[in-house]
Amino acid sequence: MTEVLVVVDHVDGAVTKPTLELLTLAARLGEPSAVVFGAGADTAKEKLAEFGAAKIYSYDDAVFTDYLVAPKAEALAALVGEVSPAAVLVPSTTEGKEVAARVALKTDSGIITDAVDVEAGPVTTQSVFAGNYTVTAKVTKGTPVITVKPNSTTPQAAPAAGEVVAKTADVSDAAKAAKVTERKPREKSGRPELAEAAIVVSGGRGTGGDFSEVEALADVLGAAVGASRAAVDSGWYPHTFQVGQTGKTVSPQLYVANGISGAIQHRAGMQTSKTIVAVNKDDEAPIFELVDFGVVGDLKTVLPQATEEITKRKG
Repeated sequence: MTEVLVVVDHVDGAVTKPTLELLTLAARLGEPSAVVFGAGADTAKEKLAEFGAAKIYSYDDAVFTDYLVAPKAEALAALVGEVSPAAVLVPSTTEGKEVAARVALKTDSGIITDAVDVEAGPVTTQSVFAGNYTVTAKVTKGTPVITVKPNSTTPQAAPAAGEVVAKTADVSDAAKAAKVTERKPREKSGRPELAEAAIVVSGGRGTGGDFSEVEALADVLGAAVGASRAAVDSGWYPHTFQVGQTGKTVSPQLYVANGISGAIQHRAGMQTSKTIVAVNKDDEAPIFELVDFGVVGDLKTVLPQATEEITKRKG
């Protein structure tokens, strides 16, 4: 069976949920093989093997963490040339998409970004033109390089050998042109990562700058908090939480939009959510054209009631 390379997103060997999703999708195309850059392959081995990784290519060299994406792209392109995989699947993060683009260029291959599903072929499904169209696509040249959005599938355990294969790579001087000079750990909120969360509760202009009701509902649901561009531009919430065309693209199982009108800029970042709920005082807000469930009302009245009822049912 032909290998399918899956680039692992991890922190010191702690594998993220999107990586497990990629392994599940890879099994549709061939035999999943994980690619781990930096230290952590031994730590990640058990989880990667549990979800289908027959091989784990380990590039345990400081060059992959001391510099930006170019060394990873060079090593991955060389691995593609060596094993001739059926496809390369990469998490659709900022770094992931840059690595994917560089690998596609180096291997003279086609690339598809922000897929929300991958089937045998491989044939991908994407949401394009600010979420107004859903298209299927297929790479017609070289090795398909595909970046996949989080929450595109449910990870399925499929125990495999998980054989760790130590690899080295000749990284060019040109790939070392941009060095990482400092790292700062992100402050932990106790909530899930926005791009990976299964549930996202967002607030917009209708919050008036007070996100306490939005955060309370998010916490009782175990959800991430998002914000519209209007809320971010007003300084009410940090830019890293912005959902939209110029922010983060999310595709959770449940998206709750509160006090958000539903401008095309915001819709582009959340339209592929599986279920969409909106709370807005304006019954003609564009967001209601998109939702599965809509509540016409003041979020400051509706959300506390919802939070109270959910808390009661949970307890």
